[in-house]
Amino acid sequence: MRRRQFLVASTAGMTAVTASSDLSATSPVSVSSRPAAGTAKTTILFFLSGGASHIDMWDMKPHAPLEYRGPFQPVQTSAPGIQLCEHLPLLSQQAHHLAVINSIGGSVNTNDHHAGYYYNLTGHVPDQSFLTLGNNRKPFPDDWPAMSAVVASRRPDHPDLTNAVTVPHVEGAPAYTRPGQFSARLGTEYDALFVNGSRENPLQFQAPAISLEGGVTAQRLRDRASMLRALDGARDELSKAGTTRAWTEQQERAFSLLTSRGTTEAFDVSQEPDAVLDRYGRGINGTSLILARRLAEAGVPFITVFWMGDKEQSDKRKCASGGGWDTHGNNFNCLKDWLLPEFDRGFSALISDLHDRGMLDETLLLVTSEMGRKPRIGDPRSGGPSGAGRDHWTHCLTDIMAGGGIQGGQVYGASDRYAEYPAEKPITPAHVTRTVYHAMGLQDLTAIDSQNRPYQLLDAGEPLTDLF
Repeated sequence: MRRRQFLVASTAGMTAVTASSDLSATSPVSVSSRPAAGTAKTTILFFLSGGASHIDMWDMKPHAPLEYRGPFQPVQTSAPGIQLCEHLPLLSQQAHHLAVINSIGGSVNTNDHHAGYYYNLTGHVPDQSFLTLGNNRKPFPDDWPAMSAVVASRRPDHPDLTNAVTVPHVEGAPAYTRPGQFSARLGTEYDALFVNGSRENPLQFQAPAISLEGGVTAQRLRDRASMLRALDGARDELSKAGTTRAWTEQQERAFSLLTSRGTTEAFDVSQEPDAVLDRYGRGINGTSLILARRLAEAGVPFITVFWMGDKEQSDKRKCASGGGWDTHGNNFNCLKDWLLPEFDRGFSALISDLHDRGMLDETLLLVTSEMGRKPRIGDPRSGGPSGAGRDHWTHCLTDIMAGGGIQGGQVYGASDRYAEYPAEKPITPAHVTRTVYHAMGLQDLTAIDSQNRPYQLLDAGEPLTDLF
């Protein structure tokens, strides 16, 4: 983990770079497995951290008893047959672009966040260690890789940036760093570049490690790079290990990023017009989606946006959560007054913006979470029914897809009458992950382990080809 964190950090240094040199990055290194032709060139994964309530947003049950359905009402949308929550008015106008997947059974052995993240980010069922270790179950080197890493490994190296970028934070770090975000067994060279944002300065994105500061110019950095290459060449005969080669590739990548003007421009959200900033929302989640669109324009294959919660607002509104979608208490007011308006504005803006720029067909959008919420209202941890919260519920959740060849205006599958379990066309997060790979044109999921043995990166589930 220490080496991984250092390597991720060493390929950083985004917006803080102020070099004026017009140095270009080195030529991309070809990879052995080329993707088949696919509609999607980029995937943007918008992860609603905490566990978004499927029954209050996407899969509403207006005829269920009040103790299940709650006070929200469904409304008609721009797509016949799709109903969304009344508190998603802007997104309702974009429903003709959406595929609503209501039959995902994501049950995990803990019914909790750690395992839910892992399942929905990798497509793999969490192992027993998630149950025995709980929140102490940190990311392991032999974990299954995140879908972002799989896509990154199957694409030629981007000439200026990395193949996978995650904003605006490492989810759960430092105390509860969520497994499933990393490349793990696939190799650290495919880890996403983690770029930090903040609620205090939502227009400023910065990688958490090196940048050209303290009088270090781009030319001086090039001189250092030449010296390092000479030293590395002198020790080549001492070690030919794969880890050494990975380290060298990461060094080269770091220097390329730091000396590329295209890198800094892609991360400068402040260049956007005021009308765009207002449309997405000027908070950190809105500007993170703007950054995701800019990175898609720059040709980055996979961008993950983890919703950044606000603990102060959560406490003020008595959500009994860590600041995100984990609404153990006061679920309906927290959604109506805070979470849903911010999400509605930002995500609807991303869809319309991509469509207006002619990018939606080649950009796959996926909205998911680590779980849904328990359909029966009343979490014992927040006072039972009187606390109006919803507990964890991994047994059923809804995902949203759009763009990238997806046929909009459709609902796939259905849950039972209480939205507790999948009822029609039941699937798992593995099917969703395979659908992302299908949209990106990835057919061969074979990888080679450290013993030079082939294995499958994901052998469960099938792509949902009916969506396309």
